Amino acid sequence: MAKKTQTAEYIDTSEALLAKMEAMRKAQKIFAAYTQEQVDAIFLAAATAANQARIPLAKMAVQETGMGVVEDKVIKNHYAAEYIYNAYKFTRTCGVIEEDTAFGIKRIAEPVGLIAAVIPTTNPTSTAIFKTLLALKTRNAIIISPHPRAMGCTVAAAKIVLDAAVAAGAPEGIIGWIDDPSLELTNAVMQNADLILATGGPGMVKAAYSSGKPALGVGPGNTPVIIDTSADIKMAVSSILHSKTFDNGMICASEQSVTVLAPIYDAVKEEFAARGAYFLKGDELDKVRGIILVNGALNAKIVGQSAHTIAALAGVEVPVEAKVLIGEIESTDPSEPFAHEKLSTVLSMYKAADFDEALRKAERLVADGGYGHTSSLYIDLREKEKMARHADVMKTCRILVNTPASQGGIGDLYNFKMTPSLTLGCGSWGGNSVSENVGVKHLLNIKTVAERRENMLWFRAPEKVYFKKGCLSVALDELRHVMDKKRAFLVTDSFLYQNGYTKPITDKLNEMGIVYTVFSNVQPDPTLKNAQEGAAAMTAFQPDCIIALGGGSAMDAGKIMWVMYEHPEVDFQDLAMRFMDIRKRVYTFPRMGEKAYFVAVPTSSGTGSEVTPFAVITDQDTGVKYPLADYQLMPNMAIIDTDNMMSQPKGLTSASGVDVLTHALEAYASLMATDYTDGLALKAMKNVFDYLPAAYADGTNVEARSKMADASCMAGMAFANAFLGVCHSMAHKLGAFHHLPHGVANALLISLVVDYNSAECPPKMGTFPQYQYPHTMARYAECARFCGIQAGDDAEAVQKLIAKIEDLKAAVGIKKTIADYGVDEKQFLDTLDAMVEQAFDDQCTAANPRYPLMSEIKELYLRAYYGK
Repeated sequence: MAKKTQTAEYIDTSEALLAKMEAMRKAQKIFAAYTQEQVDAIFLAAATAANQARIPLAKMAVQETGMGVVEDKVIKNHYAAEYIYNAYKFTRTCGVIEEDTAFGIKRIAEPVGLIAAVIPTTNPTSTAIFKTLLALKTRNAIIISPHPRAMGCTVAAAKIVLDAAVAAGAPEGIIGWIDDPSLELTNAVMQNADLILATGGPGMVKAAYSSGKPALGVGPGNTPVIIDTSADIKMAVSSILHSKTFDNGMICASEQSVTVLAPIYDAVKEEFAARGAYFLKGDELDKVRGIILVNGALNAKIVGQSAHTIAALAGVEVPVEAKVLIGEIESTDPSEPFAHEKLSTVLSMYKAADFDEALRKAERLVADGGYGHTSSLYIDLREKEKMARHADVMKTCRILVNTPASQGGIGDLYNFKMTPSLTLGCGSWGGNSVSENVGVKHLLNIKTVAERRENMLWFRAPEKVYFKKGCLSVALDELRHVMDKKRAFLVTDSFLYQNGYTKPITDKLNEMGIVYTVFSNVQPDPTLKNAQEGAAAMTAFQPDCIIALGGGSAMDAGKIMWVMYEHPEVDFQDLAMRFMDIRKRVYTFPRMGEKAYFVAVPTSSGTGSEVTPFAVITDQDTGVKYPLADYQLMPNMAIIDTDNMMSQPKGLTSASGVDVLTHALEAYASLMATDYTDGLALKAMKNVFDYLPAAYADGTNVEARSKMADASCMAGMAFANAFLGVCHSMAHKLGAFHHLPHGVANALLISLVVDYNSAECPPKMGTFPQYQYPHTMARYAECARFCGIQAGDDAEAVQKLIAKIEDLKAAVGIKKTIADYGVDEKQFLDTLDAMVEQAFDDQCTAANPRYPLMSEIKELYLRAYYGK
């Protein structure tokens, strides 16, 4: 067109292009406000217009490009209009497209903006229809860069869609194009768009990905076909010819090679010949080989040409009606032209001795030029193992079975769950950003509106909890007369065994005729090795019931032995793996109780282990204490009989008693505290304040012992569900490094932690949806008032609570500082950093209401040591 006849809309310079793109952005802003109903009406009108123009557009494409088959391009145009419309006519692409009110999630679709579409010469009109329809459905503007050899038909297709869209209400200029395409303008349109849809040769796709803008491109195809001995030969050959001759082989998914297993090779060859394929003979093979590539690249003169035309170019005479030219070759090396993508009616054919060799050939062909695109297999569908091996080996994003590759790869023709598309992503293998057929979802920005929600909470306790002085014998009676247990394994420590604490249990077992054995070697701080020793004895005895008698050590060791007995394959490091939310942990605890029923019988009022899913075990090699946690560790039955606690020495009564108080206070302050745990925690701490001094002063006081037993169990159920906090994290490490009793370690830290957690404006707060803002001071004040403290405000109540804790500690003989317990200062300071880091990483830290910094943990340790 002469310069003087150009209009303002004629795009042939960078300035005109940028002006056009700016105008299109304004149109798109208007379009972005359209409703789904408006968009769907425009989408229908545009698809209808494109469909009605399918034949004239096909004629224009063949006439202009000199490639392909009119009748097949009609199908392509028809597909691009009809199948794309059908696939997305009910798809929501405007505003709220998904909403779940229960979970508070809403997804909102927004257009990308201005899309740059690079259109290939092989599919100029169908690809233009496809991309413009997707853009209209998603409220995007789209500007097309046609191939110079297909400029007229591409622009004609785009104009038909545009005119229909505008007539249906779309903004003027929502679709645009470059009238005089050049490399400079194509690069400019890509660099100034919001998203690039690139379909074309490797160079163009690479340029799109190098433009600095998000791009959806496709890689080259070199589709290898394998015909297995089990295949239906007639169907396979007919399907391959149907696909390979479709538009003279220009679909990028079309078959480029066929590998046939030796036993059926002759039969397949005969079938190909009978159905119109021409096998190149003698020097014909070399003549055609010589024109497939030019300077290492595909010869454009053969693309989309008939077999007869290509043969004539090579100086080979073949019948006019020949459908494809087949070259029988052996090499899959890139130096072999027949091994390349040919985009024409030229096909290579290989013979393989067996299926494994066929796989190797196909794998090499994909690697040499078709990574990520398409592969094909003809096989009896009952050959599942071969199909699985083929799918495993092929690095292609479309693996077609018993399907014409051209029609199957684009989707929705020979399969009904593959997205219909004329842009086929090849994933990272092909250097693409997507590994599927491109559709509307790729042209949308999805905003997710997530309202704050509190996840489901829980309250879990043992199946049976029996309590009251003298209840042990009655509760154990169920083992025989309700559960029909026959073999019991008793876990305890040597002190309890030697002093007759196990006798009431063994007497009852004898009475019921239950065979038993006793493992009495539990250490005060049980190690993993100690638990493994017990598990070995347990495995040898094969019990159907485990009874753990003792304090926390015996019950915790018994739980670990239980796991190792029922699941010897478990790895301790997996059991000890930390979690943020027990429901989402990486490691899943094995199901417990399938071999043995677990009964916990406490002899001290402290750990609460009889009703918790926790067990503390020490790694004998590192000295690190691991608090394991999972509800599979919850005992099946807990028996809290005060008779077992009457002879606790003063030191144990004191330390375990303050441990109970710490359990209750940390459970109440926890991020995960609920109304279900609060009542138990409050009652437990009140019992400690009211009855621990009496139990300490007079161990024969039955009421005080009973109330402390109740407090221990109630606090255990509270923290079994609400979890603990940083006081326990620090106590675990203080005990592990300096061998202080766990209850004493908690006692030395709890007042400091209460004061620390009470900060109204901490540097960091804990992370849990139900914890809305720091309010631990108010929570501690509630504890104080429940325990009888009178105060004017929350701050005063907390300080009085701390004073009450200190008074209790003094009344039961707890010393003031870590130093007072003889911990060497140099040793303490030398281990301080290690303690700090391990305490920070302790499982209990996560539920603390104030998220502790390591520097803060260090300061708390120092204050606990020096008493400052």
